[in-house]
Amino acid sequence: MKIQKKIYQHRRDFTAVYECEHCGHQVQGHGYDDAYFHQTVIPGMHCDECDRTSTGPSSCADVPAGVVL
Repeated sequence: MKIQKKIYQHRRDFTAVYECEHCGHQVQGHGYDDAYFHQTVIPGMHCDECDRTSTGPSSCADVPAGVVL
């Protein structure tokens, strides 16, 4: 999965539309804007339609590490 667009963000918590890179299926879900979430959690999300995972990280955090919000 990858982030298609962010709908809402408050500090590091966000809501986004995730899209499968393989079949194009979209789903809305929550997330956390840090490097671990973008590099590990998002690529590990399984698509509900084709049950495949991402090939690797496709996004990065909007707020740099170490910044206190």
